[in-house]
Amino acid sequence: MMNTERILIFTGGRLGRWAIELIRPGDMLIGADAGAMFLVEHGLRPDIALGDFDSVTPQQLAYIREKSGETLDYDPVDKDYTDTELAWRLALSKQPKELLMLGALGTRFDHSLANVHLLRMAQRQGTAAMIRDDRNCIQLATDRITLANKGFAYVSLLPLSEQVTGITLTGFQYPLHDATLEIGQSLGISNKLLGQEGSIEVKQGMLLVIESRD
Repeated sequence: MMNTERILIFTGGRLGRWAIELIRPGDMLIGADAGAMFLVEHGLRPDIALGDFDSVTPQQLAYIREKSGETLDYDPVDKDYTDTELAWRLALSKQPKELLMLGALGTRFDHSLANVHLLRMAQRQGTAAMIRDDRNCIQLATDRITLANKGFAYVSLLPLSEQVTGITLTGFQYPLHDATLEIGQSLGISNKLLGQEGSIEVKQGMLLVIESRD
């Protein structure tokens, strides 16, 4: 029986050894298109592989089928969503406590931005969701979150809604108290944690919290 408490989605953007190191025992693994190929190439078994598989060869697809618990095929013309969103919706349908997406950032800015917007879907369901790569960690704050120091140099805050009000930062180099940020402002860029953790409180709106390093 699959353990769906924590689900990791591997999709077709930038991936590397860092992504494998984030896997914990008991995690459910979903591979979307080339993300499934990445998993099987590294000796890992996706619980579910899905997509239109236009990024892999027929031989690679056969290998994915052989090495995956389940394979779901989608027609590249008739499907309404990207492979990544299909994987995201499938993962959310299993109601995990935590959802982590890897390979969601890459050279296609349109895909990267669309993937960041998927965080809103998880927030509405009440699922703790995050996008990670080797240089960025992105999540969405709508009330209060505690941010542990993961070794990223910077913490940036960008509104996803038109306006975010009641922003209070504790444990940061540049604190805020009951502040307002509007979409299009860069005021929240490149803050820093002072110690091992800090807190971010939001009264209204959706705030992207982006931990990053050069």
